Amino acid sequence: MQLASPRASLFALLFVPIAALAQAQTSHTLNYAPGKQITLKLPESFDIGIAATGIKRVRFFAKSPDGRIFVTSMHDLSDNRLGAVYILEGWDERASRFNKITRYLNHLRNPNNLAFYTDPITKQSWLYIPLTDRLVRYKYNAGDSAPASAPETLIRFPDYGLHYKYGGWHLTRTVAVADIGGNTRIFVAVGSSCNFCKEDEVLRAAVVSMDPDGRNQRLEAQGLRNAVDMQQLAELDHAIFATNMGDDHLGDKLPEDTFFRLFIGQNPAQNYGWPTCYFAGGRAVLDKTPLPSLDDARANGKTAPKPAGSASATRDSVYGDQKDVAAAGTNLTAGGGHHETDPNANLGKASAPLKSCEKVPPAYTTLAAHSSPLGFAYFSKQDPALTDTFLVALHGASHPHIGTGYKVVRLTSADRKPQDFITGFLTTRSGKPVVHGRPCAILRLAPDTFLLSDDYLGLIYYIHPRAE
Repeated sequence: MQLASPRASLFALLFVPIAALAQAQTSHTLNYAPGKQITLKLPESFDIGIAATGIKRVRFFAKSPDGRIFVTSMHDLSDNRLGAVYILEGWDERASRFNKITRYLNHLRNPNNLAFYTDPITKQSWLYIPLTDRLVRYKYNAGDSAPASAPETLIRFPDYGLHYKYGGWHLTRTVAVADIGGNTRIFVAVGSSCNFCKEDEVLRAAVVSMDPDGRNQRLEAQGLRNAVDMQQLAELDHAIFATNMGDDHLGDKLPEDTFFRLFIGQNPAQNYGWPTCYFAGGRAVLDKTPLPSLDDARANGKTAPKPAGSASATRDSVYGDQKDVAAAGTNLTAGGGHHETDPNANLGKASAPLKSCEKVPPAYTTLAAHSSPLGFAYFSKQDPALTDTFLVALHGASHPHIGTGYKVVRLTSADRKPQDFITGFLTTRSGKPVVHGRPCAILRLAPDTFLLSDDYLGLIYYIHPRAE
């Protein structure tokens, strides 16, 4: 489906200085259910509306080869098999919303994102979906309302860890299609099994690439604790970019979260620092906290010692009351001594913790500690107001009292300095933080026009230039 151009005149934006977007903002109160509303602030030259509601833990978007918009649903925060893929259809230009939401797939294990690829020789299109335990692909034909084939499993991933309330084990996997030297490669990012530990398996906190049919797998990156979005940007030298989250044992002010330009095709694979290198002041710093070990856990009969530094209250969490959760448990590798064969041992070994940070690649930019960068989009010269601009969705600190994230920020490739673009997802009431929503993914539709998902409220917002 191809969306119509927004009603606003884009010519009016041609002479708006980019710096102005960081200045005056306008409040927009949006009603999303009877008696329920959210108030968000945007630059005054933009407008916002609600394009879709009712998708449980709505996550990432992808455009199909025939121009339709697909979106994933992870259902809830737990490790479940209730995830789904939906098609957003029936765009109403006057109401700025989708009139029809079609369920394309269901009973999926934590589908975070998805990607399409069309074979230039056979002309067959494929839909790739990374699940917690494997990467699958389905044949896709124009106009399909359900998959055209049974799923093919291309690679399996380690799929066990602690309960999600511990905050250490990452359930999501992220897929991206990239053209590398004229050859199509499928990239998948897999998060760490813990908050701060030495991994036992090669595809934890790592990125792997492969041919479209799953063959010729190659380790591309290690030391990325949780890269939730990953994209190749043709406008920026076809480089691959990824958001990444730091760990949670150094207090409320450290480490900075990161946004990387990945260096792929290295042998050995490039290491981006985790667990022993973190970012502070925009630079990689060696973490002197001793890494927990399983021997520590066996010695005291419970869990490894908790590294000092965290001031976060266990009850102040978007994951609910954590009073019975042992924080030290997040600092043990998944399974606490799980001894199954590593399903990806053919790719090499788990990376040894770095003893120096000198060779850690510089971050493209850094973001406030615990702000949790998820989805991003790049706006090029075709966008009058957002020329050469990244928009990054900051999901927000799992302990809201920290106050970071819960907004969309913008930065250019020239200054790389994040500035507020959409705010209002977190406010303070009587001195206490109140979470209203959590921005997740961004999909550019047209010049200065995009969709934004909110997996906390199950909403999809439509942002576009304001009509004069």
